[in-house]
This record gives sequence, structure tokens and C-alpha cells, in this order.
Amino acid sequence: MPKGYWIARMEVTDPEAYDRYRSANAEAFEKFGARFVVRGGAQETREGGWPARSVVLEFPSVEAARACYDSPEYQRAKALREGAAEVDLIIVEGYAG
Repeated sequence: MPKGYWIARMEVTDPEAYDRYRSANAEAFEKFGARFVVRGGAQETREGGWPARSVVLEFPSVEAARACYDSPEYQRAKALREGAAEVDLIIVEGYAG
């Protein structure tokens, strides 16, 4: 079964509120077996426009990635992020080859 990934790019507009979101999302990520692969480290844009922060989370499966996003635990955390960052987020299935 292929792993699932969240890939997010964001521009944080309120660092204090965003920190509250980061603290709150740990509950959902632990429950669904998420592991940070990329978490806002240094990045270098080579093509196109890209916000200042990138995050990649790995889940045991794409089903777990979807369930985490839809969970009450994550939705509570996500509510804390609203107004603190402009976010694009996709859920993708990993390559099984």
C-alpha cells in the first residue's frame, strides 16, 4: 500500500497564531502516524513563484492522510491557523514502484 503525503506551501502572516496551530496539530498527526519529511527548512525557488514555507508530511497510507485532514482533532487545529497563514495543501498518494 503506497504511503500518503500532505504537501503544503504557505505564507505565515501571524507567527504567534501560527505557533498555536503548530502546537495543536500534534495530536492529529500522532493519532494518524504522520512524520514530517520537510518542515519549513531553508528552500531555494528555482522556477515560478513559491511562498516562504514548505511542509511535507508522510502518512502510512493515503487513507490515513485523508482521515487525518478530516478528523475533528485536525479541524480544531486548522481553525487556529485561519487568518495566521495563506495555505495551499494537497494530499497525494506516494509512488509504489
